Amino acid sequence: MNLVEPLRPLSPEREPAHMLAQTRAAWGGRSDLWVFGYASLIWRPEFESVEQRPARVHGWHRALEMSSRLNRGTPEFPGLVFALVGGGSCLGMVYRISRDRVEDELPRLWAREMTNCVYDPKWLDCRTPQGNVTALAFTLSRASPNYTGPMDDAHVVQILRRATGRYGTTLAYLLETDRSLRSHGIRDKKIERLVDLARQHALVT
Repeated sequence: MNLVEPLRPLSPEREPAHMLAQTRAAWGGRSDLWVFGYASLIWRPEFESVEQRPARVHGWHRALEMSSRLNRGTPEFPGLVFALVGGGSCLGMVYRISRDRVEDELPRLWAREMTNCVYDPKWLDCRTPQGNVTALAFTLSRASPNYTGPMDDAHVVQILRRATGRYGTTLAYLLETDRSLRSHGIRDKKIERLVDLARQHALVT
């Protein structure tokens, strides 16, 4: 659940209800709905799915470059959460919500991910061992005020040492994402480097 406080008022086009209606219309109700998870959606999905598969998307990558002023930090000392940012590729998981459950599960997913409409929901082509599927994914624009861009190691360590919000610390979020990905056989060298960085600074044993 990667909620952050908005830094500016939402335009009508970015109101949660409006964006949900657009996404529901794009889905169309004709088939099951797939959702792509790349971080906390893997270890705490909070929606009912009938199938899950490892999946890779191209043109997007997982990056710890999204400011969190509520869940993993505060307005005074923001934390960080992962976002799906343009460029590269990302290995995650796709979850299939059965068509007859979408009207119940999609609003729950929206309440989790889109309360403040920081993300841009997109339909991405996901490659799975059983074939390609088109899945709903929550991406972050580099134009977003919540996008931090890359940070130097010293800044990241400071955040890992201090940032905490209503769902815990940025450090715990990083470690749980690493653990969850590994449990699904997914290796992310950038995440592993961040965990090693935290270990080097005695933040984890």
